[in-house]
Amino acid sequence: MKLHIDWTACQRRGLCTELVPEVLDSDPWGFPLARDGSREPAIRPELKAHAERAVRLCPTLALRLRG
Repeated sequence: MKLHIDWTACQRRGLCTELVPEVLDSDPWGFPLARDGSREPAIRPELKAHAERAVRLCPTLALRLRG
């Protein structure tokens, strides 16, 4: 499972980086970045519930889970 970030929808609120800090960090402008450097970070099974919560709570609907 991968986490897709829609950069055009993101408004740098930072909620996703708080909900899945193992996967996401933020750049100097507040945009989420994958800690592994990928465009769509892989979500480990033990973090699936946290990633689903981040997707559900994103105020701009900028996150999606794929696969």
